[in-house]
Amino acid sequence: MAQKCVHKGCGKVFTDPDEECVYHPGPPEFHEGQKGWKCCKPRVLTFDEFLAIPPCTKGKHSTVDDTPVAPAKPEAVDASNIVAAAPIPVPVTRPIATSLAAAQQPTPSTTPKPEPPEDESDDPDAQIPPNATCKRRGCGRSRDDKVPRHEEECTYHPGVPIFHEGSKGWTCCKRRVLEFDEFMKIEGCKTKKRHCYVGKPKPKKETADGGGDGVTGDGEELLPTVRNDFYQTVGSVIVSFYLKKIDKERAKVEFKENGTEVDLDLPTSDGKRYKSVVPLFAEIVPDKSAFKIMGTKLELELCKKDGTSWSTLRSDEQASGTRIQIGRAGRV
Repeated sequence: MAQKCVHKGCGKVFTDPDEECVYHPGPPEFHEGQKGWKCCKPRVLTFDEFLAIPPCTKGKHSTVDDTPVAPAKPEAVDASNIVAAAPIPVPVTRPIATSLAAAQQPTPSTTPKPEPPEDESDDPDAQIPPNATCKRRGCGRSRDDKVPRHEEECTYHPGVPIFHEGSKGWTCCKRRVLEFDEFMKIEGCKTKKRHCYVGKPKPKKETADGGGDGVTGDGEELLPTVRNDFYQTVGSVIVSFYLKKIDKERAKVEFKENGTEVDLDLPTSDGKRYKSVVPLFAEIVPDKSAFKIMGTKLELELCKKDGTSWSTLRSDEQASGTRIQIGRAGRV
């Protein structure tokens, strides 16, 4: 009998109880705008990035939620055991009516309201990848080849998540809950024909030379560049290329045998692709270098061949004069 796994980050339908499950064993944490899971370290700012954090634990599927419960707050002190001190009278230096009027004046809010995401749809002729998942928030349905596209019905949230003083909900509807699990179960408030699996191709952006980003033969948006940064230790350089939803099955990272280049081919599950051959500042050891694909970025760990301190990542970049290095350089 098919059952749905209740582990956070999994949610798959399974029939084999011994099938491997990858999930988050800890509860979600939201603090001062940062979002993450108590069981692992990544912290992000947006809700979409939070949902894309890869699960950190392997185990078996389960129909019983065994997420640890947050520790109970200390019991309140019995009010009968507290002896209240006599209040010290404070002289009033201005009329009471004026003070009350000032207190009732609302403080203007400087926090802008979150903008809802663009309500996009697939092009009629778009190629839908196998097992694609609807991109609309609150839907998450997978493609069913047995159901014609014109018969699909998508129920989703057109707004954005809102967390305020412990309550959780969506800007597009009124329901508010306290627990994160209940928030994830809030049903969509808008219905639309057809799911959105890939979205519409993004318009080409004009570059300084008058050209555009371009489109691959598969209809993917070809990105000319992505944000990246790096830091280094005595023996290695750690580089981050920030690109969301990298398709781990199709992505290719090749450390060239000459040790001076890295070849990147990074397709994403939302119809984008970044391709680049990165000329490195100094030579690396390809066999000892590694990479890791995360929910919001690709991370490279480049093993230095001679311990040289890098002033830039690429050999075709101009040095800034500042070199960030962790640890002491060895003696020559």
